[in-house]
Order: sequence, then C-alpha cells, then structure tokens
Amino acid sequence: MIQRKDSLFSRLMTRVAAVLALGAAALVTAAWFYARAAADDAYDRLLLGAAFQMSDSLIITGGQLNFELPPSAFDLLGLAQRDRIFYRVIDPRGQTLTGYPDLTTRTGLDESRAGPRLENGEYRGASVRIVTVARALTQASGPGWTYVMVAQTTEARQSLAAELTWRAVILVGVMSTLALVGSAFAVRFSLKPVADLGEAIEKRDPQDLTPIGTAAPRELLPFVDAINHFIRRLDERIKLLQRYVADSAHQIRTPLTALSAQVSLINEDNLAPDDRRHLERVRNRTAELARFTNQLLNHAMVIHRFDSAQLVAISLNDAARTAFRAAIPITVDPDIVVSFEPAEGDPVVTGDMLSLREAIVNVIDNALRHGARSRLDVRVERRDGRARVVVEDDGPGIPASEWENVTKRFFSSRTDGPASGLGFAIAAEVANALGGAIGFQERSEDAPFAVFLDLPLAQETSS
Repeated sequence: MIQRKDSLFSRLMTRVAAVLALGAAALVTAAWFYARAAADDAYDRLLLGAAFQMSDSLIITGGQLNFELPPSAFDLLGLAQRDRIFYRVIDPRGQTLTGYPDLTTRTGLDESRAGPRLENGEYRGASVRIVTVARALTQASGPGWTYVMVAQTTEARQSLAAELTWRAVILVGVMSTLALVGSAFAVRFSLKPVADLGEAIEKRDPQDLTPIGTAAPRELLPFVDAINHFIRRLDERIKLLQRYVADSAHQIRTPLTALSAQVSLINEDNLAPDDRRHLERVRNRTAELARFTNQLLNHAMVIHRFDSAQLVAISLNDAARTAFRAAIPITVDPDIVVSFEPAEGDPVVTGDMLSLREAIVNVIDNALRHGARSRLDVRVERRDGRARVVVEDDGPGIPASEWENVTKRFFSSRTDGPASGLGFAIAAEVANALGGAIGFQERSEDAPFAVFLDLPLAQETSS
C-alpha cells in the first residue's frame, strides 16, 4: 500500500513560508535597529541644539560668569512633550553654576572638550540621554572651561522608534503576504505539468499499453521514462499470459476430450455390475473434471479479456440469446421446460460480448444443474433505467444467508454432490467489470427463485 505524504505543493509552500518568515524577521529586526537609530538621531539633534543655545548664554560681566537660561532651548526640547529635561552648568572651578548638581556623566567632563559627548544614562530612576558641551572662556583669573550638561528622558524617542518599527512590521507583513500568495500561484502553475501527467495517465484506456507521449518538463522525464518502461514490461507480461492461457486451454481440453471419448467407447455389456458402477463414476468424474477445467480456463480468459479487449455497445438480447443456446444442451431432460424471453426495445449495454455471454452461460448452467426441476426461464428486461438478465427456476434456491458467499471463488452451497464454485464467481466478476452486479431473488409462494445480472444501459455508462 502506498503511504500518503504531504503534497509537493504543501511541502514547497511550507519551505517558501519558512524562508519568507525568516526574511520578515530579519527585516523587522533591521527596521527596529534603524528606527532606534533614526529616533536617536532626530532627538539628539534637538538635544544638541538646546545645549549649544545654553552654552551660548554663558557670558562674563564685571569679571563674573553669568548664565541666563534661554527660553528657546526649552521650547526646542519641549517638542517632545512626554519627556522631562534636566540640566547643569559647571563653571571653570568645577562648581555647579545652576541646574541639578547631582547630574553627572560616566565618561568625565574633559572628554567633551574635543567635541560634544552624547551618552545614555540613568537619572532619578529614569533612562535619559545626556549631552555634554564644553566651552572655553577667559576670565580675570585666566582661561578656563565651562560645561553645559543637558539630559532628556527617552519616552519620546522610544515611542518614535516603536511607531517606525510598527509601520515597518505592517509593510513587511503586507509584502510577505503578497509574496506568499504570489508564490502559491507560481508553485501551483509550476506543478501543473505534474497534474497534467497524472490526468493523462488516469484518462488512459485500461487496454492502452502504449508509451506515454505527454509533454513533460525535464525534471519529470525520469519519472515518465520509468512509467513507460513499466508499461512495456506489463504489455509483454500480459501478452505472455494470454499466450499461456490460450496454449493451456488447447493442451488441457484436447486430452480431456479424448479421455471422455475413450470412456464412452467402453462396452458395458461384458462388465460386471461393480465394474459398471466404477465406469459410471469414471464418466461422471471425467465430465466434472472437463467442466471444472473449462470454468477455470474461462475464468482466466474473462479476467484477461477485460485487460485487453475494447468494450463496445452490444445488444443484451443477442448476448442472452446466444448464451441460452450455448448453455442448454441437446440432451437436456425432456421433463424440464425451458424458455427464453427477450426484452422489448432491445436494451444496449457497454461490454465485451464473449465475457458477457460466458457470465450468462454460467448462471444458466448453474440453474440447470443444481436448481431446475421442471422449469427454467431466461428473460431480458428493463427496470429502473437499467437492464437485467433474469434466470428463474423452480428449484429450492439458495438460502439468503449464503448469497454473499456464493459469488466467491470455489465456494459451493451444495453438500450432496460435486460443484466447482466458479460459475457465480465468473458472473459476478463480469458484472462488476461492466459497472453492474449479480443479485438474487428469494423463493416465495408467488415467485420462484431467481438469479439476475443487473447492468447499466450504454447511454448511462457513456454519460
């Protein structure tokens, strides 16, 4: 039994989705770093602008260093409405001129002499961004350095970074979804040759054992070549088996016919009563063997004909009439009344004439040998848009409990004599192959026991 695995489409889409997910994760991560850098750059410019404005407000009047807080600096920093601002101005002596005296830097003030210094820190329990600007001044006591430190909390820049990241996530999500949908269409279109190849194989006639000529992509050529190689081997095996069945039928039937003829030539007049009984048993066993052998060969012939014969529209009346003539022997018991009744309108079914005739012959032969006592009727009829071949006899019939088993090979409901158990099996296999079934009608006071082959009409099969 072939194990079912995930389809190629689902496997490819799973891998494409995984690649897209990894790419989206990488893009979102990069967008987050970019957003943080962009937010820091934007707010650092504001912070530096405010620090420079405050540094420019340091003036020396009367030999003293004075500082006037410029309102424009706080207006500039006030653009970040949720942030708090801290500052500190340090004179050349290292004393706090104004601001928050506990505001410090981790790198030291001297580092800012080469240029403004920006760093992250923590002040009064909040994360802050600190800028330090140094300015050289000359006083009466000599030259010196003054420092302006401005700190701003990071709520606004974090909010800006989050907003930029979220917009990037939406954009990446939309693009990834579109890419996934586009990939699904592309993969489905790329796998269409596989579906076309499967459809071409599925629609092939069962009797068509020619190599597949459907155009296929280069990647599928090994698969197509393997199928064609298998088809050629199968064709050779079927032909070999057909020759074997034909040769076996000839080789087996010929000696059996000769044996039956030799037994019939024995003169019984000079035989003792016991020898006559033995001869009668030999005749019966020879006839049973010939019948059983014919059924075996016919069974093999029926099976392999459906593998090679082309099904055509045939008249069910003609098939049943031919089978009736073949099944009723010339030496039939004169006390048995046999009849054949064709259907009106000549129902047509799709099938193989030889196989269908063989199926009907086996049903009639079974009724004649094991059922009919004084009457056997064969008729063709239409019922519920289908066609039937019905074989009725006045025998005891088959118990309903055994209907399911009698169509199995080598099963027989008889206990009082030999039976091959192949007649109903052949009829059932032919009916199933033609889209029909074999059925039974239980014996009652108003109706005799009947076996029927139910088959679809040709127009219903073709539709």
